[in-house]
Amino acid sequence: MRAIFVAAAALAVATPAFAQDYFPSADSAAWERRDPAAMGFDPEALAALVAFAVENETRHDDPELEAISPASNLPVTVPLTWSYEPFSSPIGPLKARGGPAGIILRDGYIVAEWGDLERVDMTFSVSKTFLSHVVGLAVDDGLIASVHDPVSAYVEDPLFHTDHNAPITWDQMLRQTSGWWGELFGKPAWADRPDRDDPASDLVAGPPEPGSAWEYNDVRVNALALAALYVWRRPLPEVLEERIMGPIGASGSWIWHGYENSFVEIDGQVIQSVSGGGHWGGGMWLSAYDQARLGLLGLNRGRWEGEPLLSDAWFEASLTPTDVAPGYGYMNFFLNRPEVEGAAIRVESAPESAFAYLGAGTNMIYVDPEHEIVAVVRWIDGGARNEFIARLTAAITD
Repeated sequence: MRAIFVAAAALAVATPAFAQDYFPSADSAAWERRDPAAMGFDPEALAALVAFAVENETRHDDPELEAISPASNLPVTVPLTWSYEPFSSPIGPLKARGGPAGIILRDGYIVAEWGDLERVDMTFSVSKTFLSHVVGLAVDDGLIASVHDPVSAYVEDPLFHTDHNAPITWDQMLRQTSGWWGELFGKPAWADRPDRDDPASDLVAGPPEPGSAWEYNDVRVNALALAALYVWRRPLPEVLEERIMGPIGASGSWIWHGYENSFVEIDGQVIQSVSGGGHWGGGMWLSAYDQARLGLLGLNRGRWEGEPLLSDAWFEASLTPTDVAPGYGYMNFFLNRPEVEGAAIRVESAPESAFAYLGAGTNMIYVDPEHEIVAVVRWIDGGARNEFIARLTAAITD
């Protein structure tokens, strides 16, 4: 495990500007580190921020439960979290997580780090960011002509051709406003996050009109993953490795899981459809180093060492607020909107341009384009998330 690190002032190097000119090689152990003061940070404030992240590790509210089965024991914690849902049993793999870990970058250089950065852990809904990137590649390549096209025009599965689902667009699915309705891999859409006191509430209410409401719903996210698989007609992890993870120098340790029952046949080939989160197990598992690479790609709006991996137009769309949920763009771009009640990122002192990829745990990849900063924070309590961002912003001196 890597010890907590904040570079000493004695190692200061002259850094006159923060324009992005450095990208790490594929060897994460060789990722360059720079002195915080030379990179425009208050070193003491940054060290205190790292301590804050470690001290605020996610734990169960119940001390007795934490003592018997700590929150880090995800094979128990995940089923307990969703036990109020009908059809809540896991159908994908789960694994115990490590301790708090994270990296702070400026201009691509590491200025602070803590925990085990190489450990591969579940990343929960950060998986949705990878999914939207793969859909973005299909749009950039012309496999999807327009995000405003109905998904049913590209997918032969009858689930997408019901009267309710047929008009749903790619844009609506990416924004989690689709209201997609049906049962996928044994999970009905109505059974995802119903009223805790009335599990049949969404079943009775029926599907919302497409585009009318924002609902965080993993059945609908998994329907998007399945639709993308029909478009690419090959495993999405292969596409991701070829077009994103390979070019950004990600390790070979990441894995994007599906479910034990999420295999479909396309063109005579049986392919596993991956999941967009760890709600029922599975999803993207990767290291903090690889999360930081994803954040750095986002900071540069899809470009890596000058090469466009995703178009700027795709990032512009991803960062455009959703009408009915102004704190959310495409999945899983959470926008800094202090004025929006219920927005996940609400930090007055942080730039409006800041955004984060969020997953349960909490897994956070925070991107501040104005200050050229990326911060990966793993396993911080959700209630401390915005305070972390505020403290990070306050630690900037230049």
